Amino acid sequence: MNFDAYARNGVDLVNARLDDLDDLQSLLPGDDAGLREEITERDLATFRRARKRLRGVFEYGASGQDAEAVAELNALLEAYPVHPHISGHDSSDWHMHPASRGASVAVDYLAGAVWGLAVWLCEYGSARFGVCADERCGNVYLDTSSNCCRRFCSERCATRSHVAAHRARKRAATVEQPLTSVS
Repeated sequence: MNFDAYARNGVDLVNARLDDLDDLQSLLPGDDAGLREEITERDLATFRRARKRLRGVFEYGASGQDAEAVAELNALLEAYPVHPHISGHDSSDWHMHPASRGASVAVDYLAGAVWGLAVWLCEYGSARFGVCADERCGNVYLDTSSNCCRRFCSERCATRSHVAAHRARKRAATVEQPLTSVS
C-alpha cells in the first residue's frame, strides 16, 4: 500500500480550488472515470470542510504543535474511517485500498488521504508538514528533504521569494547610500 500517494492526496486537497464540481473533478484521480461521474454537491461541501481541517493539521505541524496535529488527525480518522479492501485487475495485480466504494466519493477519498497523512506523521513526525513560506502562496507540502529544511511548496515559490528578497535588499542599499556630488 503506497501511503505516500494517499498522503499526497491530502496535500492536493488542501491546495485545490474547490469553487465548483469541475474543480473537484480535476482533483480526483484520472484513472477512475466512474468516480468522477458519481460526485455530487454534497461531496463538494464535504471536501471543503475536510480541506479546512486538513489545512489545520499542516499549520499545527509547521508551527511545532505536534499534539494538536495528532488530535486533529485522530478526529479526522474517526470522521473518515478506513475500511481496507483488496483490489486488482488480475491475479498478479492485487493491492490494498484504504476505503471501499461505499458511502460517497468524498468519504472514500478522505479516508485514504487522512490515513496517508496519519501514517506520514507517525513515520516522519509533524515537523514534515509544511506551509509555503512565500506569503503570496499558502500551499501546503510534505517535507521530503533529507534534513527537514524545506520552506517552500515548490522551486517556483522559492525562486520568487528569493528574488523578491534580493531586490528588496538592493533597494534598501541604494536608499542608504548618501548621494555624492561632484564639484
